[in-house]
Amino acid sequence: MDVMPKWADVVLIPLISILLAAILSALVILAIGENPWEALKLMVSGALGSTYGWGYTLYYATNFIFTGLAVSIAFHARLFNIGGEGQALLGGLGVAFICLGNFYFCLDWLPRVSDTGVCYGFSIAWPHWTIALVAATLGAALFGAAWAAIPAYLQAKRGSHIVITTIMFNFIAAALLNYFLIGALKVPGSMEPASAKFPEATHLPSFQDMFSFGEAALFRGAPANITFFVAVAACLALWALIWRTRLGFEIRSFGQSESAAKYAGINSTKIIMIAMLISGALAGMMAINNVQGEAERLVLNAVEGAGFIGIAVALMGRSHPFGVFLAALLFGFLYQGGAELALWTSIPRELIIVIQALVILFTGALDNMVRMPLERLFLKMRRA
Repeated sequence: MDVMPKWADVVLIPLISILLAAILSALVILAIGENPWEALKLMVSGALGSTYGWGYTLYYATNFIFTGLAVSIAFHARLFNIGGEGQALLGGLGVAFICLGNFYFCLDWLPRVSDTGVCYGFSIAWPHWTIALVAATLGAALFGAAWAAIPAYLQAKRGSHIVITTIMFNFIAAALLNYFLIGALKVPGSMEPASAKFPEATHLPSFQDMFSFGEAALFRGAPANITFFVAVAACLALWALIWRTRLGFEIRSFGQSESAAKYAGINSTKIIMIAMLISGALAGMMAINNVQGEAERLVLNAVEGAGFIGIAVALMGRSHPFGVFLAALLFGFLYQGGAELALWTSIPRELIIVIQALVILFTGALDNMVRMPLERLFLKMRRA
């Protein structure tokens, strides 16, 4: 029997952990000669005080929702997927291929149709962004899942530790992306390692396009776009998968006890492969936000560490889609609020990394420091 009620585990412990991280962060700000209260007000104002700030906060949160969900589904199968960064990079490659619509490349080793240098292949002219969004989502999910499939197979069939292989594949993904951006996807005559601009028909509507009426321009200049609602739909879909389907039950059973799951007839290889494929697909889908929705082209370092932040988001959200959603909003707030601090005060941007590290420390490594006293408290209350 659980000592604590479910709400205490899901809500109370993370809140106390955040409070402790905030107190230590305030002490750090005091140590560098700044006012913690003023810093907090500036962060709140910059991240939540205007539609512009909300636009950036929700843009960052969208990235973290996808990567947090990717880590969460793997956690339920007791798999630690640290490869979200690489899977999101490859997802960006899938989005670029789909949005550019050119399914051929003039590489030296490909047979050419004629001496003019035209390679075998075909192109697609997307008629509307809705169709391009569906296709790009599928492409990003496919590329991300394919990149996660190799470590999953090595874990299931060869016993290679998923943490080691996914970390290694992050570096391979970065090198592969660099290869394409200075080669097949590079704009002729350009020195920048980036793809061409995506066709206008593939551009996703931003929040400014969606929520501005007449002379009232909301979210002006903010990168938040319709992908946010795709991320919310992904939260709902993952919740239904994990807690309302047989497959979800098998994943959770396998994560709780591999030996018991095998005794019950659950195929461990199938669960590892499926969980990692879904995880990689979710991480890859992040690219529709930052590649198709914001940059509207593929550039180097488009992920910007969101794959690793997803680990913290999943830990804080207790691997529950709703918890991931709330944790992603918090980290989106920290990212945008930190940018405002760096812009208007002498507080360095690196301090936000310190705050994030403290949040991760208390919600992850020091979880028992909060949990054990609360368990004793609830136990005394129950006996009384």
